[in-house]
Amino acid sequence: MSKTIVVYHSGYGHTKRVAEYVSEGAGGELLAIDADGNLPEGGWEKLAAADAIIFGAPTYMGSPSWQFKKFADATSKPWFGRAWQDKVFGGFTNSASFNGDKQVSLIALQTLASQHGGIWVSLGLPPANTKAAQRTDINNLGGSVGLLVQSPSDASVEEIPQGDLDTAKAYGKRVADIAGRLAK
Repeated sequence: MSKTIVVYHSGYGHTKRVAEYVSEGAGGELLAIDADGNLPEGGWEKLAAADAIIFGAPTYMGSPSWQFKKFADATSKPWFGRAWQDKVFGGFTNSASFNGDKQVSLIALQTLASQHGGIWVSLGLPPANTKAAQRTDINNLGGSVGLLVQSPSDASVEEIPQGDLDTAKAYGKRVADIAGRLAK
């Protein structure tokens, strides 16, 4: 079994809830980036020991939150020593709009993983893109690079569409399973 860390920032609690589902699917551990963009004590060591790292950030104004970007910039220390070379990576983002330019955030997360020499895991699920599709369907937003989640701006964290949460759990499992296969 692989060791998976879900490192995320959540501004309003929605991305935290998604991170919990991703972590549950992965059998992983949560690592929250705080409101100042910092990791808790021992956070860098946990990331260094992980087989898989899943990045999570809300999409604000078409890109990951500044707190996540501060964390991303701080990863230059492990980058310099190639500490995350060949680790397995995945990523997810959440925004209030169906599109909300979430793809831009996912590409930023994928690029960060690639700069570290990581192996990116796609969502690996077909989209629910028929007329009969519902918000309770798996991959109802049609992502492929990573996990996309939509939380209406006036919705509580308990109102995230179930299809998005089920997709989050499936994606966490996929990332951890692939990390486990590569660790053998």
